[in-house]
Amino acid sequence: MSSDRLWTLRVELADVLRQKIQSMKAQLEDRLKKLRTPTSARRPYPEIQPKYRNPDQPSETWAGRGKQPRWLVAQLRLGKRIDDFKIKVRKKSRIAVRLARISR
Repeated sequence: MSSDRLWTLRVELADVLRQKIQSMKAQLEDRLKKLRTPTSARRPYPEIQPKYRNPDQPSETWAGRGKQPRWLVAQLRLGKRIDDFKIKVRKKSRIAVRLARISR
């Protein structure tokens, strides 16, 4: 074989190898992406509205789940009831009627 023919054969072989390497790399990246994605993701939970409020610090609230906050435990030890700290929820229909009266 002539040196020119050998050189073209080498260039063709390099192109074929480059294409195979790229395809194998793409396959490996797909497999890696599948491994990285969690198979059992936790479902998103809705935001929970607070049910109890500290009268001394209104910014301190508790949704009624988990461990009771320190402010609530201290108040309960003083003899107060948990219902004393319950946030009163207004009905939406009453709020809408009240707003309608104000806007008139």
